[in-house]
Amino acid sequence: MKPVWRVADVRAAEAGLTATLPPGTLMKRAAAGLARRCALLLADRGGVYGARVLLLVGTGDNGGDALYAGALLARRGVAVSALLLTPGRAHAEGLAALRAAGGRLVDRPPARVDLVLDGIVGIGGTGGLRETAEQLAASLVRYCGRDGARATVVAVDVPSGVAVDTGHVPLTASGRHSAVRADVTVAFGALKPALVVGPAAGLAGQVELVDIGLEPWLRGSPALRVTEWSDIVEWWPRLGPASEKYSRGVVGVATGSATYPGAAVLSVGGALAGPTGMVRYAGGARAEVLHQHPSVIATGRVADAGRVQAWVCGSGLGTGEDAAGELRAVLSAPVPVVLDADALTLLVDGSLADRLRNRDAPIVVTPHDREFARLCGEAPGADRVSAALRLAAWMNATVLLKGDRTVIGTPDGRAYVNPTGTSALATGGTGDVLAGLLGSLLAAGLPPERAAATAAYLHGLAGREAARGGPVTASEVAAALRPVLAPLVD
Repeated sequence: MKPVWRVADVRAAEAGLTATLPPGTLMKRAAAGLARRCALLLADRGGVYGARVLLLVGTGDNGGDALYAGALLARRGVAVSALLLTPGRAHAEGLAALRAAGGRLVDRPPARVDLVLDGIVGIGGTGGLRETAEQLAASLVRYCGRDGARATVVAVDVPSGVAVDTGHVPLTASGRHSAVRADVTVAFGALKPALVVGPAAGLAGQVELVDIGLEPWLRGSPALRVTEWSDIVEWWPRLGPASEKYSRGVVGVATGSATYPGAAVLSVGGALAGPTGMVRYAGGARAEVLHQHPSVIATGRVADAGRVQAWVCGSGLGTGEDAAGELRAVLSAPVPVVLDADALTLLVDGSLADRLRNRDAPIVVTPHDREFARLCGEAPGADRVSAALRLAAWMNATVLLKGDRTVIGTPDGRAYVNPTGTSALATGGTGDVLAGLLGSLLAAGLPPERAAATAAYLHGLAGREAARGGPVTASEVAAALRPVLAPLVD
């Protein structure tokens, strides 16, 4: 997993490392990595020599990084122009280096620009962009290069204007994000939360991490971690010569109803795609489930389902007394449970609080933002990681807060973010598929946070796979899980 660090931790690490180096060394390391990435981008657009680069330069070290990188590019034959947002307050040494290399200062952007380097505000910035910077950020889409294509925008460390520790991005009066939208972000030494979570992650583009020697100086716990494919491969349950359907795990699915049979079909489909050896269904959609999935063992009630190693409960269950009774039966079972959709609604009035408190087995809840608001009395807000962790601590449950960048929080304060999310999954029923897959992973023995991170990651890949042909349905996402999971089950 990739660790992601808060601003305070990065600042402390930078201070510790800087104390061991000659003055300016850290900034020059960062600038060298930044210039290298810019040169590669320019090479893809027709060559480095003769390209035109515009530096947008703020007052802090972020502007200094841009100026030093501009100097390195100028020495390679790039026509580098620097637009100082606050003349007289630019990084003095970086400005001198740019001038010595042949770069020039301008009052307005050139007519032709191949690449824009966003050095307006770095990790110390707060509150979105000021008016002049916001206008510049909005105008970047109009810059074109020698090939006639839009200029490539490269952010220095983070896109200017984002809230670095939360990923929040303020909106302008017209509803636009008050931040730079980058094609590439070159991060120095450590990933920051804004690069992986919240609306800011959608503005960062492709993120490249440049090693400047910071890692040994980072102390404490990361703000969160990003799941990687290598983690999924490591965690995925392996079959052996003695494996059989019961030893692989049995997952129970208490979802759907006569009114909403599709929720049962979809959640069972997600469970069948997972690593367990058997799925037991309990609910009012038995006929539909068996028609679609004849291998499932189906009964009408949780009490009649038999032994399972985990339960999935909620999708399409309803919120009446019969549904509440099924939820109580699930919570009484001494096995991990996934609570989704209607199960979360049934928790809101507090009548099942004693069932939650008295459980020893893990609980995973999977709210979207509106369900989160019903559970907590308020929306997740600007800091989705903190919101997920608050709910996890309050419920003593692992929380999978669904969204474009799904966040997973644990009761003991650990947080994870899923990088594979896609807007293609914003359609009815995809959450049912996710819940079923998650339950299968729990039944196979994965700890709740690993099961949640794995399910979110693979669900996101399935959404991307299904979206290759255009808009998708939840059934197509469930079907796409099989090719996505194929490399794991060789």
